[in-house]
Amino acid sequence: MPDDALQPGQRLARGVCRLLRSHDFATLDEVTPRPGLRVDVMAVGPRGEIWVVECKSSRADFTSDRKWQGYLDWCDRFFWAVPSEFPTEILPAEAGMIIADEYFGEIVTMAPSQPLAAARRKALTLRFARMAALRHQALRDPGPSRPG
Repeated sequence: MPDDALQPGQRLARGVCRLLRSHDFATLDEVTPRPGLRVDVMAVGPRGEIWVVECKSSRADFTSDRKWQGYLDWCDRFFWAVPSEFPTEILPAEAGMIIADEYFGEIVTMAPSQPLAAARRKALTLRFARMAALRHQALRDPGPSRPG
């Protein structure tokens, strides 16, 4: 997608993904851990840890999000990613914080660790892997339709 077509949150997500890649995490944006729930960025670390990052480009973007606490059940660590001019005092203290732009970011506050149950981790890791593989396949061969 051309840069000028990206929304502000998508620009933040790109910088977040670059940051997490520098920490040896594999990332996907717009991941659905379960039907009806979509996170901005999900990352799997070298030891199988799963982080979720919600990207908020403005105060209005943040205050309109009513479902973020539902994301906590789908990760070991949860972060907010915001631009440098964001009013960070409104972010909940129980999450981590990343300051980012479209090019990179910095982890300002490490999120507390709340390890996933083994069965959920396995299911989520499989979902992440399948989503990544299907996206890769679609890039290589956009012709075939999805299975029935």
